[in-house]
Amino acid sequence: MSIPLDDACRHKANFHLIPGRLRMGIPPLLNNQALAGLMAHRLAEFPGVRLSYANPLTGQVLINFDPFETDLKLLLLWLSRVCDDAGDADDIASSPGKRTVGSALKVLQPEERPPLSGPEPWHAMEGSRALEILESSRESGLPGHRVRERLRLFGPNELSEERGPSFWQTALKSLDAFMTKMLLVAGGVSLLAGEAADAAVIAAIVVIQALVEAAQSCRAEKSLESLKKLTAPLATVLREGKVARIPSKELVPGDILHLNAGDTIPADALIVEESNLTTNEACLTGESIPVVKENRRGGGVGLPIADQTNMLFSGTSVTGGRAEALVVGTGMQTEMGRIARLLSDVRRKKTKLQKQLDHLGGTITRLVALSVGAVAVIYLLRGRSVWEVLRTGISLAVGAVPEGLPAVLTVALSTGVQRMARRNALVRDMSAVETLGSITTICTDKTGTLTKNEMTVKEIFIDGACYRVAGEGYAPQGEIYRPEEGEGAGGASMLAETLKAAALCNNAELRADPGGTWTVLGDPTEGALLAAAAKAGIWWQDLKEEHCRHREVAFDAKRRLMTVVCREGDGEHGVYVKGAPDAVLDCCPRMIGDPEPRILDSKRRREILAAGDAMARKALRVLAVARKKIPSGLDPGEVELESDLLFCGLVGMADYPREGVKEAVQKCHAAGVRVIMITGDHQRTAEAIAAGLGILGRGKGITGTELDRIADSEFAEQAREITVYSRTTPDQKLRIVRTLKKLGHIVAMTGDGVNDAPAIKEADIGIAMGVTGTDVTREVAGITLSDDNFVTIVEGIEEGRTVSVNLSKSVRYILSGSISQVLTVFVSAALGLPAPMLPAQILWVNLVTESLPAISLTADPPEESCMSRPPLDPEKGFLPDRGSAIFRKGVLFGLASFALYAAGLTWGGWTLAKARTMAFSQVVINRVFNLISERKAKIAGLSGFGSNRLIVPAASLSAAMLAVTIYLPFMRPLFSTVPIGPKDWALLAANALAANRIDQFLNYGDNL
Repeated sequence: MSIPLDDACRHKANFHLIPGRLRMGIPPLLNNQALAGLMAHRLAEFPGVRLSYANPLTGQVLINFDPFETDLKLLLLWLSRVCDDAGDADDIASSPGKRTVGSALKVLQPEERPPLSGPEPWHAMEGSRALEILESSRESGLPGHRVRERLRLFGPNELSEERGPSFWQTALKSLDAFMTKMLLVAGGVSLLAGEAADAAVIAAIVVIQALVEAAQSCRAEKSLESLKKLTAPLATVLREGKVARIPSKELVPGDILHLNAGDTIPADALIVEESNLTTNEACLTGESIPVVKENRRGGGVGLPIADQTNMLFSGTSVTGGRAEALVVGTGMQTEMGRIARLLSDVRRKKTKLQKQLDHLGGTITRLVALSVGAVAVIYLLRGRSVWEVLRTGISLAVGAVPEGLPAVLTVALSTGVQRMARRNALVRDMSAVETLGSITTICTDKTGTLTKNEMTVKEIFIDGACYRVAGEGYAPQGEIYRPEEGEGAGGASMLAETLKAAALCNNAELRADPGGTWTVLGDPTEGALLAAAAKAGIWWQDLKEEHCRHREVAFDAKRRLMTVVCREGDGEHGVYVKGAPDAVLDCCPRMIGDPEPRILDSKRRREILAAGDAMARKALRVLAVARKKIPSGLDPGEVELESDLLFCGLVGMADYPREGVKEAVQKCHAAGVRVIMITGDHQRTAEAIAAGLGILGRGKGITGTELDRIADSEFAEQAREITVYSRTTPDQKLRIVRTLKKLGHIVAMTGDGVNDAPAIKEADIGIAMGVTGTDVTREVAGITLSDDNFVTIVEGIEEGRTVSVNLSKSVRYILSGSISQVLTVFVSAALGLPAPMLPAQILWVNLVTESLPAISLTADPPEESCMSRPPLDPEKGFLPDRGSAIFRKGVLFGLASFALYAAGLTWGGWTLAKARTMAFSQVVINRVFNLISERKAKIAGLSGFGSNRLIVPAASLSAAMLAVTIYLPFMRPLFSTVPIGPKDWALLAANALAANRIDQFLNYGDNL
């Protein structure tokens, strides 16, 4: 019994299928409400069906399903049975779910089962057929209502992720920690020893600490989620006749993507038009060699991904050329989604800083364990009970181990990341924030980073004459002034011919918003050419209608040319080229002239190059334009396009420096950070801009050609003086970064194009441009600038230094407190005195005076002198003094607490209860004073003065929680405390102040 697809879907007139959505006509359903209800009920039981609606008014059923969970062939088979056997209630009542699947497989032999259902594979379709199925259009894309409908049906274009643990799950998980289990053992010991109050306090503190850790964890997760939203990728898409940039997660099947070199492909898509398109599919196929993609139908069912040359896949990237592509799969319906379903145990990797802190925490834990062991031995030798020793030892270990360090690290980096986001710097790798504070060299691009990236044509050189162009920005308003000398009778026609070629060899669009402001969609350089042409009365919209584009050879860094072929009248084709002047001149034996073209001899070539140099010295970016005709009857595919061209002219464009960049460069120099410009522009242009911004200074500039002639050993010496690199290639940028790193520099590298990606990845900090940057560049960078502004980089360095200092303060605060607690108990045990603190008191100190005050230190803002100091030493990490000051401070506070306890107990006539209350209070007060002093401490030359609204509440909370245990009657028995008077408080404050003053004298004597 063979049941082909045609039989299963015989009602083709009313059959419409796209991925995840089926609409099918069911004749028996028409005007049959009972059948409609029964079908809806049975379809709801089918695996993978999300939504179904049987409409008796139209006789159609609409089914929204998961393509990976729904057996579509069996669903279609069941629907066909409904059509054929509508009179048989038993057949219709058979559920299309698991029971029907099982019975159908028993009836049909494997060789008789229906073939893969639905339309033929996307790669086997013509683009027009796919557009028809998805109800889309190359001219206008999808209408808004269709987008909204499909977004509801298919969901967002993102891979599903496992939901993180809830607040209560996180709290329960913290109870499973080794140290927490030790605490519970201590509580059990107290209970067995008949001290129910201590057991209750320990249990309560364990619960409170679990809640606090859960709150901190949830805060950190929310910070990370907000970062994901800030760094969400964008896609260029055609909708309702307009090209726009939208978040990739809003893509739906039927959208028309516009892709260029460097873009990451956001969804599975079928190519409908391409030009020299190549992609990197290593993430899917493992093959790193770029794949050539063509707008040509592939094979049939089962064709491997690597052979589907007309398909683009989510997560891969465009390495060359450009394309228009039709989205056919989003989210989990993509090939990347299929692979994601196989991943069930993916864990987030720890950052380098987290690993460093984990190592430090482990070291401290081992030291604490040794100390606690020593205390236990001393107690046992002095005849203390095993129960007391066990309970005190465990409590001391738990209270002294700095388990809050990872949470403090996450909050510190998250705080820095959020502050940088408010300054237009989006961070993908949190550890990059801390590394920014150690940056010694910034390698920056020119266009868009140091300059506005708002190009304006200022001069046009044609046949010995130089035209001046008025106006600013992209507004097509301004006059083109003819030169006073050197213009022939045909000057106007040659000007029009040059601007026409520049506008045709162009992929940008000019647009005016309702407020009358003109913007460019596409490359700013190309937008400037369109604006200049419009000033001469040549509009790009009219040119597109008259000259239909036939082919494009995209620009690349090696050729330094872009070529476009257009169909023109009488079967002719026009070839239009623009690019670097020397590269274009190499392709031109002739130039336009009046009235006929002229031979481009060596004299004219020197004149043209001299004119280009003159423009470059004025900080203008220079492009050359050329053209030629291909007579009718010749196939453009058989003609060498970039040869025998007719040179048209030079176009000089200004891109003025951004506001504040010059001051930011000066700030870098004051901070000991060197600024180097690496650009592909002409040497004269680059040096003129660099000199104006203060980058060139006493340094020098070289070209990429000169760099290639220098040996590595010689370059290592010269690199100390070179501050401007022009006409560079991707491999040269990589060489520059590697050389600087070998010289001991911590390098930040900025860039926007795919050719910048290798150097950005190699640098210590990769910084990508968010506006003009490509997706590939953003993927390898640790930081993305949403405003493409150099000033933002400098603010990021300031933030990185602040994060490092704040993290150092927090770590010093936590570790010194842990050491002081252990030392207080250890010295008391060694001298035979009773334990100065009870387990409940130790745990209470750990709860109220560790994590929250330490987190408050991470909120310290940058100080004014932050950028007037040398860069931080990366070898010392977040502990500039290598821990010596931490140990010294811990010893001072520990001895201060012990001295107060021992003096009061031995000579002051205090009872043991009061002595312990004073020791307990002294530990807390020491931490309050320590919290304030850490804000004043100079760490690596940076002090902590500034406005921090969290310090006073954190210190007040610690003091208030101490007072609660001393003065509330129902709390005193739980913590074995007694009330103390004003003189006692004064003594506590004086003791803490003295310890702090001694610490300041030993560490920061100039602060006294």
